[in-house]
Amino acid sequence: MLDAQERASLAVVRSLVRAGCVVTAASPLRWSLGGSARGARPLHLDTDPLADPRGYAEAVSALAASVSAEVLLPISDASVEAILEHRDLLPAGIALPFAPLSVYRAASDKLLIHRLALASGLAIVETAVVRQAGDAVPDDPALYPGVVKPYRSVVGGDGERQKLSVRQVADRESCARVLAELPAEAYPVLVQRRVVGPGEGFFTARWHGRTLGRFAHRRLREKPPSGGVSVFRESIDLDSTFQSQCEALLDALGWDGVAMVECKRDVERGGWRLMEINGRFWGSLQLAIDAGVDFPALLVGAALGVNPSVPPTYSTGVRLRWEWGDVDHLLIRMIRSKNRLSLPKDAPTTLRAMLDFFAFRPNRDRLEVFRAGDPLPFVVETLARIGVSR
Repeated sequence: MLDAQERASLAVVRSLVRAGCVVTAASPLRWSLGGSARGARPLHLDTDPLADPRGYAEAVSALAASVSAEVLLPISDASVEAILEHRDLLPAGIALPFAPLSVYRAASDKLLIHRLALASGLAIVETAVVRQAGDAVPDDPALYPGVVKPYRSVVGGDGERQKLSVRQVADRESCARVLAELPAEAYPVLVQRRVVGPGEGFFTARWHGRTLGRFAHRRLREKPPSGGVSVFRESIDLDSTFQSQCEALLDALGWDGVAMVECKRDVERGGWRLMEINGRFWGSLQLAIDAGVDFPALLVGAALGVNPSVPPTYSTGVRLRWEWGDVDHLLIRMIRSKNRLSLPKDAPTTLRAMLDFFAFRPNRDRLEVFRAGDPLPFVVETLARIGVSR
């Protein structure tokens, strides 16, 4: 497994170790979340998949051969792209349970996905497209407050690449400033109205035409609070309409591997609005596993030719907290006003946010990183948090 410094890697390691697999976890860090998990075999890999994609794939190939790896699991966008683009460099016979590069990149192309989503029944938010740097900044007031999204999150050729993020904008003037900061490779760029409502996701694993598992969750808190990384979330019932729309979208792509279709439930207009597709393991993976859908074990089993048993259902109402991420959420709420954070009027007050943070129910709520039988990853993350070298 690659990218052992990512939180998703910790869930992958714990899943596969429990399933009886020998897991080697590679990372550029001396101490990483996945590499410090019980049962993991840490390896050092310091080649940067963004700066040197081919060199990264060559280094991964050498490491995979040295440990006689049967399955390779990259976790981050950058490493997935580098490995898929240079999969011919991998040792013969190693399984790489991901969609082909062309399909993976299609899923990352927000313009293409919008067209496919509409054909699949999924609604999209109001959007204006800025085709190239220097084009007119959208002036439709319905787009603001909004977000600016490069058409892909990883841009560049086989040389050095860079990862871009979604930026929030309050008005046309702030949108102009953000657009001016983007590199030419980021274009075309989407400017979209910000949707008010909870983030909800459909998660699945598919392999060679077979669905291995399905799951859905709702974001309860994020970092930053106005929209970002999920820090507290819960498993929810899988709405049949939402499921069919998401699966139609993945069918249109010809998808294999794991995928998260991320949407917002639009409280103002009803229904869901597509945000993006992630074609790799996601940050809230541990929630799905805790609720009963063990995506890593299912995918690896299928890739190795085993016929895994597909879980017929999963537990709803399970909640998972990323400990330090939730602390960050609370600190941000305490030091910044709702107006400064661009939060909707009905967002919880600061006092309510504090009370919610401390309202932890052990019979329902779980911790993502700290586990009593495997405490070292939490120690590693805490030491990194206070600045101790990793």
